Parts: sequence; C-alpha cells; structure tokens
Amino acid sequence: MKQFIDFIPLLLFFIVYKLDPRVIDLAGHELTFGGIYSATAVLIISSVVVYGAIFISQRKLEKSQWLTLVACLVFGSLTLAFHSETFLKWKAPVVNWLFALAFIGSHFIGDRLLIKRIMGHALTLPEPVWTRLNVAWIVFFIFCGAANLFVAFTFQDYWVDFKVFGSLGMTVLFLVAQGIYLSRHLHDTEPTTPKTED
Repeated sequence: MKQFIDFIPLLLFFIVYKLDPRVIDLAGHELTFGGIYSATAVLIISSVVVYGAIFISQRKLEKSQWLTLVACLVFGSLTLAFHSETFLKWKAPVVNWLFALAFIGSHFIGDRLLIKRIMGHALTLPEPVWTRLNVAWIVFFIFCGAANLFVAFTFQDYWVDFKVFGSLGMTVLFLVAQGIYLSRHLHDTEPTTPKTED
C-alpha cells in the first residue's frame, strides 16, 4: 500500500497536465490551469498535503518518503522557477538511482541489507535469498531510472504518460514477480516438527 501512496500526487499531476490550458480567476489573480507548469504546481502542493497528512498521523515519514518529497520540491520548484520541464524530467531518474544507491550501500554499510531491514519484520528467509532480493531491487531501480530518462528525452510527447502509467506498471509487475519468487522460498526456513512414534 505504501508504494502506491507515492502515485497519488503523480495521478493528480497527470490529470492537470492533460487539461487544455485555461485561464481561471483566483482571488482577483488570473492563473493558467492545465499543462505542464500548473500540473507541476499541483504535484508540489499535493505531495506536501499527502506526506504532511502521513507525518501528522504517524509522527514520522520513512526515508524513502522524505526523499520523494524533497525531490518533488526541488525539481518541481526548479521547473517553475526556470520555466523548463527539463528539471522535472530528471526527477524520476534521480530518485530511482538514489534508491538503487541506498540498496547498493547496504551491502557494504550496516549489518543488514536494506531489503531485510524493510521486510525482515514480516518474513524469515535464508540469507542468500535476502541477497538476491536486494540485488533485484537494485536492478529494478536502475532500470526504472534509465527507462524514465530514455522516454523523457526521446519520446517527449509521451513522457508524462510513461512517468505515471509506465512507472506504476513496472512497479506492479515487479511486486508480483517478487511475490512469486518469495512464495517459492518461504518454506525454506519453516521449522519442521519431528515425527513422534505412537
């Protein structure tokens, strides 16, 4: 569920981006609504609202949520300040690659892999499985970052569609594949009950 919270601001961004630009009057000020720049403003505002609500209800944000929020504020603000969508196009690749670096770093820093820190409270798995799972997340984030970057600068008419639905689709497929993989290994650590003779 947590993975999909990140898509709420993204979906709002997509909806506003797809609207035909129109001028609206807001408290005596004329604003253009629709298109990339108003969609970017909506992305920033909705991200603050969503993560702000999570912070208020849980008294904390996860590191990944902080990273997503900060990246949204930085790249979104640069996009609006310089009136260039190039900054926003770099957001998804940079965030994905920072996640990949975090998973890579956990192989060398700390006593547990990052994926084990995240899922270890719910699952008991052999160490080789945790390692393969951590590597899979590294590959996933590197691939997602590269795919977003390639589409953003090669197929510029479709990059927003891919940013929303491509990212969501890749995440769903990866989580399904992870679930299938884990289902094959959950029994590896189940304790066996010795048979008793009557």
